[in-house]
Amino acid sequence: PPSSQNNEQGSTLRDLLTTTAGKLRLGSTDAGIAFAPVYSTGTASGKSGRTMPNILDDIIASVVENKIPPNRAPKINVKSEIKEEPKDEKKGIQDDCSKRYSDIQYSWICDKHVLWLRDHKNTNNWKLFKECWKQGRPVLVSGMHKKMNFSLWKAESISLDFGNQQADILNCKDSIISNTNVKEFWDGFEDVSKRQKVKNGETALLKLKDWPSGEDFKTMMPARYEDLLKSLPLPEYCSPEGKLNLASHLPGFFVRPDLGPRLCSAYGECVAATKDHDIGTTNLHIEVSDVVNILVYVGIAKGNGVLSKSGVLKKLEEEDLDDLLRKRLKDSSELPGALWHIYAGKDADKIREFLQKIAKEQGLEVLPEHDPIRDQSWYVNKKLRQRLFEEYGVKTCTVIQFLGDAIILPAGALHQV
Repeated sequence: PPSSQNNEQGSTLRDLLTTTAGKLRLGSTDAGIAFAPVYSTGTASGKSGRTMPNILDDIIASVVENKIPPNRAPKINVKSEIKEEPKDEKKGIQDDCSKRYSDIQYSWICDKHVLWLRDHKNTNNWKLFKECWKQGRPVLVSGMHKKMNFSLWKAESISLDFGNQQADILNCKDSIISNTNVKEFWDGFEDVSKRQKVKNGETALLKLKDWPSGEDFKTMMPARYEDLLKSLPLPEYCSPEGKLNLASHLPGFFVRPDLGPRLCSAYGECVAATKDHDIGTTNLHIEVSDVVNILVYVGIAKGNGVLSKSGVLKKLEEEDLDDLLRKRLKDSSELPGALWHIYAGKDADKIREFLQKIAKEQGLEVLPEHDPIRDQSWYVNKKLRQRLFEEYGVKTCTVIQFLGDAIILPAGALHQV
């Protein structure tokens, strides 16, 4: 190219993209390609004909053109090609995986919707994970606590180290937020007698709201931060330095989502005791980035008003569970700590419409700009989950998270805990 073009083209991919930003135009498709090259109609010398093409346009055009065999009619129907999928997608993936990944210990749960990787140490896990992740499905990896320094994550240890810190504490029963010492929260984590009481004398169901989070986590808890990072599942994807963790490698001019980490802590056994299981510690919502959630500690609360471990197990057995999850519940070496309900992102509009319908039935005001998912105003209880399936065909994926389980969710997946 002429020397005058050198600066515009740039020496790096970033320069190339930024200098051509806004220039990309869809070209004529009469050449039979998805993106035809875009040229101006005149030259600086006044002669007719093509001039130097817009750089990005020409790159796209040449890539597409090169993929069209010369002996084939140049017709591309982008939509039809994208939609072409195996008739039985789930069965096809599973059959293929069983042949290609026989060295990996795994199972399919939740009606074959969730991949369960049972051996966290297998260095080939990421290969099977990739196949599942392309389909936008959740993944569960068990046994992560075996890689961690368990003493760092005990409630008493965190209380001892950070009890004087201030944080927002949410009462999940009435959605009231207060700012107080975290010691008060941690002292009641396994001792019900030390928990706050609300006006009617009931025990408060408390949750620490993302304390600490992001850079605060790294600065405040360096030992725990390092312990967490070395214990992440599928480090190729989940580690900040993972080669397939695209968010960590975005150029500086992109606005990144908050990638954490953050500590999520809540009292849980009171939830199981509530009628219809209609209170959650995390209401139905969507994250804008992929998320990995590791259950690093499960406390067993003692005192009046809480269920025993056997009582909690009985309540969990009432859920619509996969047979493999029921089997894990009966394993005395496993410790259940959280109950998840997960929905595919494609069902978001149906769920939103359903919740607005329920709100109207309950006499609640539904404003035009109100989004029940964005506002995180609903925990969908068992009766509503059944109606959601019967009236809208949306099935709930129910997952029990045991100690050491990592649940990996794709961006856009709806979930409540």
